[in-house]
Amino acid sequence: METIRKIRMAFKRDGKSIRQIARDFNLSRNTVKKVLRDDTIELCYTRSKQSLPKLGAYVDALTNRLQAEAGLPRRERSTALVIFEELQRAGFDGGYDSVRRYVQRWRREQQKLPVNAFIPQQFAAGEAYQFDWSYEKVEIGGVLIKVKMAHFRLCHSRKFFCVAYQRESVEMVLDAHIRAFAFFGGSCRRGIYDNLKTVVTKVMQGKDRLFNRRFLLLASHYLIEPVACTPAAGWEKGQVENQVCFIRNRLFIPRPKFASIAEMNEWLYCQCERLAVTQEHPEFKGRTVAEVFAEEKPYLLTVSTPFEGYRESPVRVSSTALVNYDTNRYSVAAASAGKTVMLRAYAERIVIMQDNRIIGEHPRSFERHQVCYNPWHYLPVLQRKPGALRNGAPFQDWQLPAPIVAMREALSRHADGSRQFVNILSMIPTYGLDAVEVACDETLAIGSASSDVVLNILCRLHDDPAVAAGETVPGLPQLKTPPCADCHRYDSFLSRGGDYAA
Repeated sequence: METIRKIRMAFKRDGKSIRQIARDFNLSRNTVKKVLRDDTIELCYTRSKQSLPKLGAYVDALTNRLQAEAGLPRRERSTALVIFEELQRAGFDGGYDSVRRYVQRWRREQQKLPVNAFIPQQFAAGEAYQFDWSYEKVEIGGVLIKVKMAHFRLCHSRKFFCVAYQRESVEMVLDAHIRAFAFFGGSCRRGIYDNLKTVVTKVMQGKDRLFNRRFLLLASHYLIEPVACTPAAGWEKGQVENQVCFIRNRLFIPRPKFASIAEMNEWLYCQCERLAVTQEHPEFKGRTVAEVFAEEKPYLLTVSTPFEGYRESPVRVSSTALVNYDTNRYSVAAASAGKTVMLRAYAERIVIMQDNRIIGEHPRSFERHQVCYNPWHYLPVLQRKPGALRNGAPFQDWQLPAPIVAMREALSRHADGSRQFVNILSMIPTYGLDAVEVACDETLAIGSASSDVVLNILCRLHDDPAVAAGETVPGLPQLKTPPCADCHRYDSFLSRGGDYAA
C-alpha cells in the first residue's frame, strides 16, 4: 500500500514518467502501469481456489462431522484438535493447521447465514409477566441432584423471582405462582408462557389454546389472562429466557450446597431481593430494578386469599388403609378402607379427603416406592387386634412420649400387656396425648402399671366440673327439702335396727 502511494504521487504530483518510476522504485513497468491504469490505492490478492493436496480426500467426512454438530451448544462441539486426531486415526498424514483452517472457515461461513430481526417490546406497569422453567445442579444434603427452577419476571420493572422444586408437575406450577404473587405483592393482567404440558393441554390453530383446568382456576382467582407463545418461538418471552442464563451465572457458579430444598428457597428469596437492589434497569438508566418495581407495585392486582394450589384425583383405599400416588403409598383412617376418596397433591404435602373432611395428611415424599404411615389411623383396628402391636408395620417407628413408652415396657411383663397398652392408647382421642402422658407418669410413680389405674387417674383429673351450690340443672325435678349431711341420723337408724331384727 505504501508503494502504491509513492507511485501515484510520483506520476500525478511530480510528473515522472512510467520508465523513471519503475527505475526509481525497482519495479516492472507493467506493475506501474497496472496501478495507474486501475487508479487503485490498494492491491489485494485472492486465491480463486484453495488447493488441499492432503486434506482433499477427507473433506467430505470432515464436512459431515461439522454439519452433525452444528446444532449442538458450543461447549458440546468437538474442537479442531479432536477432529484432527480422529482424521489421523483414519489415515490422514497432513498437518493440524490445514484442519484448523478448514474448520474455522466452515464455521465462519455458517455464521454468515441470515439472522432474524426482532422488534423490541415495551410493557406498561402491571401489564404482564413471563414464566419459564430451568434445570440446575446443586448439592442437597451432600447429594448432587438436579432441581427444577420456576422463573418469574415482571416485564415492566424486570423484578424477578425464583423457586426450586424436585418435580415439574401441575401442583408445582400452581405453588410457584402462589409464592411468586405473594413475593411481588400482587399479579399482572397477563401471563406469558411456553406451551408447557402442565399449562397447555392442547395447542390449537393460531393462538388458540386449551389450558389445564386447575391452571385456569388459578388464572381466574388471580384475574390473569394466560397467553401461550408460538411453538419454538422462545424470543416471544425473551426477558425470562435471558434471566435463566443470568441467574445461572450469578448464583450457581460455583455450585451451591444446602441442607434441604426449603433452605435453598429461603436463600433464593434473599438473592432475588439483593440482585433487584444492585441490578440497573436496562431501560431506565441510572435506576435500579427495585426502584422501578416500587413504582409498579401499586398497579399489580391483589386478591384477599391465596389460591389452593393442589391437583385432585380420585383414589381407592386398599384393605390396609393405604392410597397410591406417584409410586408412593400413604395411610388414611382405617374406617375408609375399601372406599373411593379424593387425593389432593400439594407441592409439599398430600391430603386425602372423604365427604369434605380430612382422613389423612402426610408430608409429600419425592422418593420412589415409599410407604408413609400414621399409626393413629390404625388405632380402631388395633383395638380389635392388639396382637398386631408387636409386628405391625405402622407401629415399628412410632414416636411416643417417654412415659407412655415406659408404661409399655412395664406392661410387657403382664400376660395381657398388649391389650392393656392398647386400652391406654384408646384413651388418647378422648383425653388428649398430654393428659395420658401425665397419667402414665403418675401411674409409674406409684408403682402400679395398669390400664385401669391410668383410666382412674384420667377420670379423677378430667371429670366433668361440679355443679355450683344452689344451681339447678334443667330437666330434673326440683327438691322441696335440700339434703343435709348428718351422720347422727345414720347412727340413730342403726340403733333401731336391732329392734326391727328381733
